[in-house]
Amino acid sequence: MTFQSFDDPAAGSDHAARLDALREVMARQDLAAVIVPRADVHQGEYVADADARLAWLTGFTGSAGFAIVCTDRAGVFVDGRYRVQVRDQLDLAHFTPVNWPETRPSDWLREALPQGGRVGFDPWLHARREIEGMETALEGSGIGLIALEANPVDAVWPDRPAPPVGAARIHPEDLAGESAAAKRARLAAALAEKGQAAALLTLPDSISWLLNIRGSDLPKNPVVQSFAVLSDSGHLALFADGAKFDDALRAHLGSDVTILPPEALASALTDLEGPVRLDPASAPEAAVRILEDAGTTIARGPDPAVLPKARKNDAELAGMRAAHHRDGVAMVRLLSWLDRQDPATLTEIDVVRRLEDLRREAGILDISFDTIMGAGPNGAIVHYRVTRGTDRRLEAGGLLLIDSGGQYADGTTDITRTVALGAPRADAVAPFTAVLRGMIALSRARFPKGVAGAHLDALARQFLWAEGLDFDHGTGHGVGAALCVHEGPARISRAGDVALEAGMILSNEPGYYREGAFGIRIENLVVVTPAEAEPGRSLLGFETLTLCPIDRRLIDMDALSQAEIAWLDAYHARVRAALSPDLQGADLDWLVAATQPLA
Repeated sequence: MTFQSFDDPAAGSDHAARLDALREVMARQDLAAVIVPRADVHQGEYVADADARLAWLTGFTGSAGFAIVCTDRAGVFVDGRYRVQVRDQLDLAHFTPVNWPETRPSDWLREALPQGGRVGFDPWLHARREIEGMETALEGSGIGLIALEANPVDAVWPDRPAPPVGAARIHPEDLAGESAAAKRARLAAALAEKGQAAALLTLPDSISWLLNIRGSDLPKNPVVQSFAVLSDSGHLALFADGAKFDDALRAHLGSDVTILPPEALASALTDLEGPVRLDPASAPEAAVRILEDAGTTIARGPDPAVLPKARKNDAELAGMRAAHHRDGVAMVRLLSWLDRQDPATLTEIDVVRRLEDLRREAGILDISFDTIMGAGPNGAIVHYRVTRGTDRRLEAGGLLLIDSGGQYADGTTDITRTVALGAPRADAVAPFTAVLRGMIALSRARFPKGVAGAHLDALARQFLWAEGLDFDHGTGHGVGAALCVHEGPARISRAGDVALEAGMILSNEPGYYREGAFGIRIENLVVVTPAEAEPGRSLLGFETLTLCPIDRRLIDMDALSQAEIAWLDAYHARVRAALSPDLQGADLDWLVAATQPLA
């Protein structure tokens, strides 16, 4: 069994014909444009095959983006992670890449529809805040947003897959660190304190965390696709396919959790007494309209589970450390093996398969996302996913970017290493060193409570900026504990406005990408911890969870400060001490050599 498919789901598809079919539906409904998002009803980054409407229509398979289809043009909006990928995947005769968020959809629509017009959207696939923002931005344009009763893409998708019904399982309390009943009581008490009668939960990872369950609806993301309503009494109505839950799991959920079919959500919302709390950033526009039409008072506020979920407790942190230890062993074994091979005998897929085998031996349940295995110029595609059509042979003297992770029963991992395939190319050393110095600067950071990711992002970019370089993605995202590899609300980016708190786990992953040549990224996961400070002052810092050497061959030693050398030597010593007992032979020899002091 392999975890990653190397098929290209868009290969051989006639996207022009699909576009024509969609425009026929638009004409029948008098629509000047239709918005096709990547999201599903849960506003998720990762979607089931049944919800992959953007990929089916356009061929673009990235994890973020959307399309706007007009009668005479079709724009596919992507951020900096996908600027190279989108051009490779689109039929540019029919679809036009649009740089987003530099170009706002409202501005694009104003230019595309100068006379105004009706723009259709599926209200289950867009959050309330998104729609409000677009409506405000379109004021005075003559363009109106029309909530459609049926999704127009579904109307022209004849073989659309069925929604997933993956089996759910219990997430043991010794890994969760708190019982589901205690979590529900804690969140219910917070609702009652604010005078809120209930909360609508729409994020599957929030619900899975709250109930101490995990699922298999989505590959790589162990969540149960569901909605939930939590009352101020602690009772929870769970809207999910009952076939996912066996008797043991139903007993685990207990009598205070009622399982109802997904189609019962709309009627249940009409019966709620307010105030009902919901997060306008993630709650579907359709659900909000149902509550408004019923006259129910809405209390806007963040998903009540999001921050508690992000603050990992001691048991969750212990599980994450254990998972990272096992994952580190697998990564060292991969890198050791890779150094013993002739690069010309390997392709990207060969290395992905080897890594999967090693992680399987380490006990993974699944990978945590499709492995990014970018050799040479493929490494410059930030979220590259190798297929049989793009599989590139490794070359001596080139770079290989490996971004991968595993889903273990007790934790989730995400690690990136960029390695030289033999003697490194000279033009990669300076940017690699700048990326490394940024990663070290963030790792060593100390900061007062109240500091958010936006305040720290420049630490990781400063050395690249000094050379006139940068990267077009965030520096770090939140990570779940045996949950989704991408988790809110905290992140390290210029848009990261959530204060970092002890227990939050984030990635630290600056990079640099030279299109047509190579990509560089170094990523460790870090957890926010209390840091030493003078009496009367409270500071936070980061503990690095990831255990794996960083390629010393790509470092310009003359560019490093003594403090940076000391940090990297200490990190490598820690990696060597932690992993050596679980390695032997050539793998152990490789680890010892790879973690020797720089000085």
